[in-house]
Amino acid sequence: MSRREGRDTGMVEQSGPDGLGSVPPLRMDALLSELQEHVERVRGGRDRMQTLLDAVMAIGSDLELEDLLRRIVQSAVQLVDASYGALGVLGEEGTIRQFITVGMDEETIADIGHYPEGHGILGLLIREPRPLRMEDLGEHPESTGFPPGHPPMRTFLGAPVQVRGKVFGNLYLTDKHGGLPFDADDEVVLRSLAAAAGVAIDNARLYDDSRHRERRLSASADMTRALLSGAPPEEILRSLADTVRQMTDTDLVTLALPVGEGPDLTVEAAAGEAADRLLGLALPATTLAAKVLSTGEPITSEALSDDPRGSGGSASLVRLGPAFFVPVGDSERVRGVLQVAKVPGGSPFSEATIGMVSAFADQAALALKLAEHRRENEQLALLGDRDRIARDLHDQVIQRLFADGLTLQAVLGRVRDEPVATERILRVVDDLDDTIKTIRTTIFALQHRDRQERAGGLRAKLLALTDESAQVLGFAPALRMTGLLDTDVPGDHAGHLLAVLREALSNTARHARATAVEITAEASDRTLRLAVADNGRGIDPAVTRRSGLANLRSRAEELGGTFSLTHRDPTGTLMEWAVPLPTSGEAAEAGD
Repeated sequence: MSRREGRDTGMVEQSGPDGLGSVPPLRMDALLSELQEHVERVRGGRDRMQTLLDAVMAIGSDLELEDLLRRIVQSAVQLVDASYGALGVLGEEGTIRQFITVGMDEETIADIGHYPEGHGILGLLIREPRPLRMEDLGEHPESTGFPPGHPPMRTFLGAPVQVRGKVFGNLYLTDKHGGLPFDADDEVVLRSLAAAAGVAIDNARLYDDSRHRERRLSASADMTRALLSGAPPEEILRSLADTVRQMTDTDLVTLALPVGEGPDLTVEAAAGEAADRLLGLALPATTLAAKVLSTGEPITSEALSDDPRGSGGSASLVRLGPAFFVPVGDSERVRGVLQVAKVPGGSPFSEATIGMVSAFADQAALALKLAEHRRENEQLALLGDRDRIARDLHDQVIQRLFADGLTLQAVLGRVRDEPVATERILRVVDDLDDTIKTIRTTIFALQHRDRQERAGGLRAKLLALTDESAQVLGFAPALRMTGLLDTDVPGDHAGHLLAVLREALSNTARHARATAVEITAEASDRTLRLAVADNGRGIDPAVTRRSGLANLRSRAEELGGTFSLTHRDPTGTLMEWAVPLPTSGEAAEAGD
């Protein structure tokens, strides 16, 4: 182009020192703008990479699994600039057993209710564990909507977290700030974080396993010391429950042992939340503990008080959340069931914790076996003492008393002319006859008491009566038994107690309109007590004729005891029946 043509077109082209033409100003501005955008992208990518590295370092330094999982979600939300984030930890059969959220306050979480179980979009990511990115959740065919109280969400980005080639859970992110959709860079960043999270989770699990192993070894050493010290079985069982609670850092631990040969159990040791209230509680065949006893297989529950698989038991008296049951036994048979539970809202138990308690339960079975053998040896020694005492009483005491009586009768003929002496001798002979009868009664009781115990003790009869009443009441009453009910309560007292309980449950079924009944039977301080409490409508003041209550009062007075019927707050009735227990001598005479 000539200089003239340049003037005609309005453009002036000037040559530089090297003879090259310069770039037009508008083009230069565009190039500078592109260069600045490129620099910003490079800087942004560098800053994002640095943020990702910082997040990887942060999660890699945390060995507490619960804290680590929350930190992973927080890092993911920060890296992709999302409003909400969550990590769904998978449990059995591909369902979500733990859901950790970021971006929602406690009130919103409470309004939503139970965390997701793995349906809709979340279920799609579970079935197909690969990154998933969407601009509108509602338009996807797998979408099932949100529950009431859930905040609206539109954009979505998800990625699986794998540990040793197995899917541990899924990261879910929604609503990128600014209303923008998640892009390919966000997906790459999230995939990188998920890979680092898998390594960190694996390390945390290994650390968790080592700590659990250390706790189990320490607990085993404590159990061994208790066994070798010759401590009473009750103390060993209580120590076992305390040890498991410390090992798992949980809210409640109970140990239930079977009653006789049936499916029912009784809580013989408890530690933690409401332990005193649960001690002695009967667990019928409908409870999860009874199912573990019959199958020998562990059972886990995410919300024990709301679990439809079982009814009754400790969860009916105390609100419980995550829990698991493990059998305590060996290859011969299951000797008991351990229950470990948290209050509602607690995080689910990890597989490492359940495995640790299961391994410890195998060792605890040795404690139960030794305690059982010790009780059997004590029982054999007791029976041997009874036989020896009965034999000595019969062969020595009765024979001597009988000989003394014959001697006095021979002397009686020589003093017939002395009325005072004759009367005294006759009185002594009568006393000797009464003493011989008492000793024979005692011998009979010593020889046959073990047969009566084998025929079925008071505990088994109380369980049977309680199970029977469930058909009339429409629900299973809660039964709590404490003390030596099978050994310290004589037959007539046991008969009165069962009759009183049957009458009380019958009255509750007919008049109370109750939905819950708690029964407490206790033998302690030489007193037999029975309490039946319900949450019904209470005592009707318009009813003046109560023949059934009169019978209960007369049964108490016949044995020198007391009976009372009072209102409960806020609703219901409390019946209390208490009678003194006889001494061993009085019990022997009563059984004559």
